[in-house]
Amino acid sequence: MKAVNYFLAFLGGAAVGAACGILFAPDKGSETRAKIIENLKARGLKMSKKEMEDLANDIAEDLGIGATE
Repeated sequence: MKAVNYFLAFLGGAAVGAACGILFAPDKGSETRAKIIENLKARGLKMSKKEMEDLANDIAEDLGIGATE
């Protein structure tokens, strides 16, 4: 039963963190994805434009930055 409580506390914390991230995000999702792409290119990641956009969208979704605009 203790493990269930820890898991529920973890999920609650993750939900609050995601909500705060969305509420206090300094940029729109499209601007954040552009920054992700720029950062990946600066680190030498070589991908097609479509692959890079898809990866940035996946990262943005994982971070809870919002839907694709």
